[in-house]
Amino acid sequence: MGRKKQNIVLENVRIEAIAAEGKALAHIDNAVLFVPFAVPGDIVDIRVTKKRKNYMEGLVLRMVEPSPDRIDAFCEHFGVCGGCKWQPLPYEMQLAGKQQQVYDQLVRIGHLDIPEISSIIPSDKTTYYRNKLEFTFSDKKWISQEEMPVEEGAEIPSCPGVGFHVGRFFDKVLDIKKCWLQPEPSNEIRNFIRQFALENGYSFFNIRKQEGWLRNMFVRNNQQGDIMLIICFHYEDAEARKTLLDAVSERFPEIKSLYYVINGKLNDSISDLDCILYKGDDAIYEQMENLRFKIGPKSFYQTNTEQAYKLYSVTREYANLSGSETVYDLYTGTGTIAQFVSSKAAKVIGIEYVPEAIEDAKINAAANHIDHCEFFAGDMKDVLTEKFIQQHGRPDVIILDPPRAGIHPDVAKVILDAAPERMVYVSCNPASQARDLAIFCNEDESGRARYKITAVQPVDMFPHTHHVENVVALEKI
Repeated sequence: MGRKKQNIVLENVRIEAIAAEGKALAHIDNAVLFVPFAVPGDIVDIRVTKKRKNYMEGLVLRMVEPSPDRIDAFCEHFGVCGGCKWQPLPYEMQLAGKQQQVYDQLVRIGHLDIPEISSIIPSDKTTYYRNKLEFTFSDKKWISQEEMPVEEGAEIPSCPGVGFHVGRFFDKVLDIKKCWLQPEPSNEIRNFIRQFALENGYSFFNIRKQEGWLRNMFVRNNQQGDIMLIICFHYEDAEARKTLLDAVSERFPEIKSLYYVINGKLNDSISDLDCILYKGDDAIYEQMENLRFKIGPKSFYQTNTEQAYKLYSVTREYANLSGSETVYDLYTGTGTIAQFVSSKAAKVIGIEYVPEAIEDAKINAAANHIDHCEFFAGDMKDVLTEKFIQQHGRPDVIILDPPRAGIHPDVAKVILDAAPERMVYVSCNPASQARDLAIFCNEDESGRARYKITAVQPVDMFPHTHHVENVVALEKI
């Protein structure tokens, strides 16, 4: 083990286990060392990037001896692109790591009393499983060490690119040649647009200077192979826009829905902007059992369609509906879970922040001939009030599927006051889920616990990442 002043290097470190946030860990003296892109069993030299009293963070400088479990990464962009960091980890080990993550967050850290966690449900597809990707245009793509000029003082080349943001850098974009997350023609569309833009002299966006024309693009697909494409421009240039959109439409007849957005804001979000239909249908559709769901440019839909069916099936099972219950589906998105459980409920109320998603939910319900689902748009803590519950009926079952941050304390209070017989909490973040579950399951000021956890089911929605979806069933005590 060697150390350099102001540049600590740890030699021959044996990686011991998988840690949180997709990192691996080792122990150095009395400190824990966290390292990305490492596999348990690797022996590596580490450059320390952060040192605190009880832990350190570092990067692999040199692979001394690879783990016998390590496999080759299949993507040429691995290690620079911020996604799919677990590619060198066999899928079985990925699943074990996610199972452990759920246990650690709920039991070891959250101190919750839970039954045995069910074995994680794997994804049948470990590549090409996503139905939505966002790519960013940049007038200065990320330059690798190999692309750097050799001569000292030489100017670093400036080349446009389109792809994903690099790590923690908001202004660094890696030019992606092939992404393994979404089936074709996703790569073909992106590469065609890049080439067409370069040939026609279209400018790419510079986020620091807020200059340039091409800004973002979204590719959505369904299981039938239909494509929705949304291209975001920094400002309107009608002639160039028409030329580009016509060229894309002619080249890719699979694009059933072609939109564009003019975004002159400082951020890339399109939730508050008009999505203008240029050509084709206003939506694509996804089928799940006997239900058909409309997916618009702003709609939320689980990004792994096949795993979404498994996730919703677990949710419906845990809701344990007999047909007489009033169900509240909070954070309903486009109403997928609400409609998925509706055949076994007397009434379903769905609430969601995004108005466009609620409009899609209403359209979906009508198209699916479901007349006992009602949907409401607004901030959850403002919509879900005691007055709302009095108007629409007290819930027998509440289903929660909130954003990563979890639920607002005001929402938790209203839920406790509503006192449903059962709850099903679906989460993409077991840490915030554990925090919220503690509100429902820990003893209150009177020494009484309101709910007990009866089942826990992790589901892998995102292979080759550390992310895991988790479903928890609760019953009133």
